[in-house]
Amino acid sequence: MTGQHRLVVDLVATSRNWALPADGATRIKSAAPDDWDVVFATSPTQSHGDGGHPPTPEALGAIASAEVYFGFGLARELFLAASSLQWVHSASAGVSSLLFPEMLASDVAVTNSAGVMGETIADQVLAGVLYFVRNLDVATAQQRRGEWNKTPFIEDLVPVRELSECRALIVGAGGIGSAVARRLNAFGCPSVGVRRRPEAGLPEGFERVISLDLIDTALPTADIVVLATPLTPLTRGLLNGARMDCLPPSAIVVNVARGGLLDEAALAERLQAGRLRGAVLDVFQREPLPETSPLWNLPNALITPHVSAVSPRMFWKRELDLFLDNWVRYRDGRPLRNHVDKQAGY
Repeated sequence: MTGQHRLVVDLVATSRNWALPADGATRIKSAAPDDWDVVFATSPTQSHGDGGHPPTPEALGAIASAEVYFGFGLARELFLAASSLQWVHSASAGVSSLLFPEMLASDVAVTNSAGVMGETIADQVLAGVLYFVRNLDVATAQQRRGEWNKTPFIEDLVPVRELSECRALIVGAGGIGSAVARRLNAFGCPSVGVRRRPEAGLPEGFERVISLDLIDTALPTADIVVLATPLTPLTRGLLNGARMDCLPPSAIVVNVARGGLLDEAALAERLQAGRLRGAVLDVFQREPLPETSPLWNLPNALITPHVSAVSPRMFWKRELDLFLDNWVRYRDGRPLRNHVDKQAGY
């Protein structure tokens, strides 16, 4: 029996760890009511970024009569080809390239996967922070040279600390920021969160939250700064050279959100001059990070190629829990979880 409604699932990622597994497709099929057709695209699609990649011809044909689309963002060409679209769910957290003018002007609901990757990314943040707090950058350099040298660990050249001696400033108090705060708090490191609307409450793990316009007051006492906020006109270039200069020289800068949040050139200068302890970087202004970037050659920069969210065994469980719950909510006419404010950009 042909359903009255159509869901298009476009999740055959070219990257194996991001491709919808067979048991995931089975979960979606099993949850489909009788009056819904579920169309699974079989052509490989791009999973990196937050949409905007050229769509496959198969997806273009399938979306023409789709009511719901589930993919990695949504290309503008797909949106323009869809005549019945009511809801888009993205398996990515970022939505900036999805918010093209036609989408902004429409009534199509958009939900994202913010929070689904929070636990994974928070693990990466914790690992990166401990790498510098415990001088593991010094240890790995010595290991490569076959050098046994306790001096950097027992003198004050590069201070060894415990996390309980540190204070963190986390820009973005959503799913990722809260997961980071909970981990740091478990190690005795209190966290101050920065969020657009502090009046919305105190998320788990935070000591307190402040508004974005008060960030400058918190920088001088921040030993760890974590950027975990969406890239919007308000946050672009947020951590510039002047703000980095407000940090203590023992501070560690972490960016696991979007490269445009910080000034990479200014960061490299300060790392090279020893005015910051280190940087944990998973995202960059240009990706791949150009070979000419000075960050590659800095021993106090820990670089990963935008992989902090990778968790093959846990991602799809959380992702499908979210989508399937939202699909029921959508059919019942109830508010959707992770609803994106298209004007705010997240």
